[in-house]
Amino acid sequence: MTPHTLEALQRARLDREPAVVATWLDDGEQVLVTPSNGAAPPAMADAIDQALQDDRSQTVEVDGRRLFLHVFNTPLRLIVIGAVHIAEPLARYAAIAGYDVTLIDPRRAFADRERFAGVTIIDAWPDEALTDLKPDRRTAIVTLTHDPKIDDPALHVALRAPLLYLGSLGSKRTHAMRVERLQEAGFSENEIARIHAPVGLDIGAKSPQEIALSIMAEITAVRRETAP
Repeated sequence: MTPHTLEALQRARLDREPAVVATWLDDGEQVLVTPSNGAAPPAMADAIDQALQDDRSQTVEVDGRRLFLHVFNTPLRLIVIGAVHIAEPLARYAAIAGYDVTLIDPRRAFADRERFAGVTIIDAWPDEALTDLKPDRRTAIVTLTHDPKIDDPALHVALRAPLLYLGSLGSKRTHAMRVERLQEAGFSENEIARIHAPVGLDIGAKSPQEIALSIMAEITAVRRETAP
């Protein structure tokens, strides 16, 4: 890798931008491709998109030549809104699955750092915090508080972001009322339909640990495009 390519790759990673170093195996020629630099010729663009989606470096054939795609994806992130009981096992499961976990709750008494060791905790209002965090296609967001004053501002930002996953805790009745509020706020049916609610795969979960497991299962299914 040339110093110029390495420097550009480091900039992309600092900017949380996915990148692929594409190397032609017959002559060693390299090109760094990011969504913003437009460096991918049309012939290799589809292969690069697929490699990023697979989150896996791989060798492909393009126009009869072998091309190695070294993937440098942005980290997976889980942003949890609400330091409730479910948030504790959910943060643990997500970390095990390879997600960087951030917990947002403006109620400082709830966001106890001893309960959430190793988790980034932000005690700002969710809309402000999410705007600063810039959620992207590698970000899952789950709202857990049941409090519209906290969950709804988070949803207003999340529904305008290109997320991996968006889920909200609550019964069907709770979600119906949530939908009404979002419609009144100007969100369309298609936008609101992005919310997975009631959150989690239907596995009969009852305890906080089981509900957290069902949420991570659904996030994984969506990421792997196997959700029912």
